[in-house]
Amino acid sequence: MTRNDHAAIVDLMEAYFAGLHHADSTTLRRVFHSRLAYACATEGDELYLDLETYMARIDKREAPAKRGEPRDEAILEIAFGSDRLARVTAKMTMMGRSYLDFLTLVREGAEWRVITKVFTFIPDKDH
Repeated sequence: MTRNDHAAIVDLMEAYFAGLHHADSTTLRRVFHSRLAYACATEGDELYLDLETYMARIDKREAPAKRGEPRDEAILEIAFGSDRLARVTAKMTMMGRSYLDFLTLVREGAEWRVITKVFTFIPDKDH
């Protein structure tokens, strides 16, 4: 866990946020591990996908950028468990919802990749 590791994860998260904002599965495939486990933990909206199923959904999605939505995201925490394991907590707003993401990353060779994405919707404070 070096400064380079931290910087690499920040760069990976920039690609993650940009890929989601532009609904760009090519970019997101560079972010996610080939064995991605994707889960929505919001009660009533539970969903469990693998990488290919998730990328097919991304490819069918109208990009928030195309709809003129501004980017609204933040990395809340980056934590390292070892030289091959990290966790990122992030939040973002898109498609009319706010999200809280817990991402688990593993180092694959010299590259970090997101291997689990578990998220929930953050309730609107006005309701």
